[in-house]
Amino acid sequence: QVHLEESGGGLVQAGGSLRLSCAASSTIFRVGRKGWYRQAPGKQRELVAVISIGGTTNYADSVKGRFTISRNNAGNTMYLQMSYLKPEDTAAYYCNWGDLWGQGTQVTVSS
Repeated sequence: QVHLEESGGGLVQAGGSLRLSCAASSTIFRVGRKGWYRQAPGKQRELVAVISIGGTTNYADSVKGRFTISRNNAGNTMYLQMSYLKPEDTAAYYCNWGDLWGQGTQVTVSS
């Protein structure tokens, strides 16, 4: 079974940057659509960004122009580069592939 593990979260000031990573235990991770989601306390989990097997990307309106989703050539790692972070970006961030989810990494943006 494939396992997903996120890393790279932390505490950052507003306007700062972080890069999240999602490492998969298998390169089969390169197949199919995958994405990043986030969930803030008391709110529903929401889509942040997705990337298709062909490399097409889509973003939530709230992060367009600030976040970039990408993957490595080996196909076993996905990234989320987050810039110009805002306090409202504070949430637990999760990577997703089909029915699989990572355990999440916390991003906290201070004002």
